[in-house]
Amino acid sequence: MDFTDILKPGLQAEISVTVTEENAASAWGSGALPVFATPAMIAYMEGAAHSSISYLLPEGWSSVGTEVNIKHLSATPLGLRVTAKAELLEIDGRALSFKVEAFDEAGKIGEGSHRRFLIESEKFMSKTEGKLKNK
Repeated sequence: MDFTDILKPGLQAEISVTVTEENAASAWGSGALPVFATPAMIAYMEGAAHSSISYLLPEGWSSVGTEVNIKHLSATPLGLRVTAKAELLEIDGRALSFKVEAFDEAGKIGEGSHRRFLIESEKFMSKTEGKLKNK
């Protein structure tokens, strides 16, 4: 399937969240301090990338994350709001490349790139669940 008819570079989305104890490094196991966890920031960046394209995909299709290259530039304390943003940069067959960034109320806290791959959900899940039979 040719996705260049429905997906175009420049598609964008953003997701916002307030930093709480639940998404702090101390809760995610990525550190001991009550600051926004790097893995949480990356998850929201991936979520923004997914959101930027998911509503355009044909029924039965989705995308999965395949690569992240992220810099966490600044810590965010509990109580501040974080916004993760993603922009589709390139489409190469079923491989998608995104620019991702995250901001808190004081400025940029993260940046990098993210790649996703378009998949047929049923076929993907069948193959994935097949691992249970081979364990």
